[in-house]
Amino acid sequence: MSEYIVGRNSVLEALKAGRALNRVLLAEGIDQAFSRQVTALCREKQVPFVFLDKSKLSRLAGENHGGVAADTAATAYVELEDLLEAAAKKEHPPLLLILDGLEDPHNLGAVMRSALCAGADGIIIPKRRAVPLNQTVAKVAAGAAEHLPVARVANLVQTARRLKKEGFWLAAADMDGKPCWQTDLTGPLVLVLGGEGHGISPLLKKECDLVVGIPIMGPISSLNVSAAAAVLLFEVVRQKQNP
Repeated sequence: MSEYIVGRNSVLEALKAGRALNRVLLAEGIDQAFSRQVTALCREKQVPFVFLDKSKLSRLAGENHGGVAADTAATAYVELEDLLEAAAKKEHPPLLLILDGLEDPHNLGAVMRSALCAGADGIIIPKRRAVPLNQTVAKVAAGAAEHLPVARVANLVQTARRLKKEGFWLAAADMDGKPCWQTDLTGPLVLVLGGEGHGISPLLKKECDLVVGIPIMGPISSLNVSAAAAVLLFEVVRQKQNP
């Protein structure tokens, strides 16, 4: 479920005002002058945009879109710098999550709820090929979206390198990894989890310092990403409380 701002003036003003937007949708064939104006603002404000067939845009945003609509975020994103600045002020070793390509809003919402309950300091998601902070995510998160900062970045690999320079250890969640309770997860940590069916991208996984797993006892080979996140997050809590 998404909520849309529709109409040319409304979308332009939302962009100019810095409104939290997941992406801007433009109808194919819209006049070039307006298209250039909108896409230039999107680039300036770092908001993704996409061109769609007019009929598909109508299915998403209703008939009265005037050729353009903006998918609004359920809550405002923060900058990566904001996450790092806030983490540096914590009295405890900071804990962040990178979510690589989650596409199910229910999974993202569930991860956010578990992360907040486990005392995580923030979540990082990619700008493209992943579910944004829409209304479904906020509903499943059950209030967590109002309290847990989420940064949306253009490149997860570059972000991982930046985080390592800041002193974080990156732990990739993988079914073939070392059991999480046999791995020291007490320092400044970033848990890296992959999307449904695809897992963590090879380039991002290569940047990780550790690979941690959750032994599976039954016939199913892996946990849902939100369940895996909860297990790993509370293993971090356990280790911090019982060093």
